[in-house]
Amino acid sequence: MTVLVNVIVTLGMLYVVPAGLRLIDPAGLRRTARLWPLLAAPGALCLWLPRGLPATALAALYAAACLALAVRAPVRLLRGRSPRRAPAPAEIAVATALVSPAIAGTALVAERAGYRLFGFDLDILALTVPHFHFAGFAAALVAGLVCRAARDRPATGLSRWAAYSVPAGTLLVLLGYFVDDWAELVGAVVLTGGMWAVALLTWREIRPAARDRGTRTLLATSAAVLVATMMLALWWAVGEATGIVHPTLTWMAATHGLGNALGFALCSVLAWRRLTTDRGRPPTATGRSPLTTHR
Repeated sequence: MTVLVNVIVTLGMLYVVPAGLRLIDPAGLRRTARLWPLLAAPGALCLWLPRGLPATALAALYAAACLALAVRAPVRLLRGRSPRRAPAPAEIAVATALVSPAIAGTALVAERAGYRLFGFDLDILALTVPHFHFAGFAAALVAGLVCRAARDRPATGLSRWAAYSVPAGTLLVLLGYFVDDWAELVGAVVLTGGMWAVALLTWREIRPAARDRGTRTLLATSAAVLVATMMLALWWAVGEATGIVHPTLTWMAATHGLGNALGFALCSVLAWRRLTTDRGRPPTATGRSPLTTHR
């Protein structure tokens, strides 16, 4: 399981996060996105070293970059906002995406140091790292992208609910770590509902509007995979709470984890990069993206 998890995390660190940053804010985050593979390299390297001081030091460098990224979340939410106006759903989703790598980075430092942070087993800490790169960063990012793209369509209500429920579900799952398995199950239900809404909107609203077959195939794959992988997440959460037979963590990493990383996150990011170019708004040309706030 360790090798598979490390490969998944490396993909998230070196490609999914910087590609996602370009979708969030091509102008404001351009430099960060360009430098991110360099900033993430110590984190990726530490995964392949034995636990100890060198691995911990490398993980701490990556965690520092993640924390610096997280600071941008409240800045974006507060920038230009009236005190009486609540942030838009897409803005909440993107703020969740920006904060999620910091949670992953913190867990990585503790795991590489062999320290049971908050009493969690090292295996749980190790799995927290991919979880908050994909169920945190990538899922919230795509929910925000879908919400922004569907704002003028009949499915606006569903897209707003998805943009709210994915961050809420992610937070509830995190809180469930500290409470009990039933609380984590509640978070899994909310997160699954939000992600299935993202899958439905991707299939019905976003995919048909894509101009080329390759983009439509990527969107279709991400939607179909998401339905299956979140069903597995629900099965595991129900099993943990009730004691019924459910997949092991190793089996979940090989199915749910790998499917979310490759089938959902990677395909989604690739598709949305193609969509921004198809719509005549390449980041390097206009500095705008589907998540650029319209004031």
